Amino acid sequence: MEYQQGELAGYEVREYLLEKWGRKCAYCDAEHVPLQIEHIVPKAKGGSNRASNLSLACSRCNAKKGSRDLKEFLAHDPTRLVRILFAAKSPLAAAAAVNATRFALRDALASTGLPVEIATGGRTKWNRSRMDLPKTHALDAACVGNVESLTGTRTTPLSIKAMGRGSRRRTRLTAHGFPRGYLSPFKAHFGFRTGDLVSASVPSGKHKGRYFGRVAVRATGSFNIQTKCAVVEGVAHRFCTIIQRSDGYAYQAA
Repeated sequence: MEYQQGELAGYEVREYLLEKWGRKCAYCDAEHVPLQIEHIVPKAKGGSNRASNLSLACSRCNAKKGSRDLKEFLAHDPTRLVRILFAAKSPLAAAAAVNATRFALRDALASTGLPVEIATGGRTKWNRSRMDLPKTHALDAACVGNVESLTGTRTTPLSIKAMGRGSRRRTRLTAHGFPRGYLSPFKAHFGFRTGDLVSASVPSGKHKGRYFGRVAVRATGSFNIQTKCAVVEGVAHRFCTIIQRSDGYAYQAA
């Protein structure tokens, strides 16, 4: 039966138990040591392989408990005994909530008539570990489901950050709440808006050079440009060219 279930079945059980028992030995609270799956009710005494009968133990505690009954093994520590018995019967609350949401979403998508496939977080990690990939959001997304292999894993993903679309506030305040300056009631000046992505080519003067970044506009026509390295102040609007209009998001190769 274990052969038919395959390697992934045992892997998901281990991941579930690691999360449920806090990645430490249930009997001595040892952390950062190899942990083994341990049967609370020993298989020799009729214990099953259900997750509710499994815990994690370090090799020392596992060998010490052996096939003894849990009540006998923890007769000297009744508080821990009660805690383990309670935790064993309690499902992982976060996993239960995610599963309920997952199945509801699956049913809603299946009602569209489109093919739907679901997978677990354990499979995602198993795929990533099997292909020896680092843990990143992009690679985790690529490892969801039935994945045999991946190519292009060194491709740099595009990071998109919500920046908002400005503020209605027209008064700048000091740290003590007193006004220190007033902003223009108009958001656009000389065809530019704060947040636009621009390229500027300044032919001469103090700021001679080429700049690329987000612009902060002023009614005077003297703009600031936020580049990757610094803020360049006092660039005339006539040297600026629109690359992308501000849409409330920042785009950057991670």
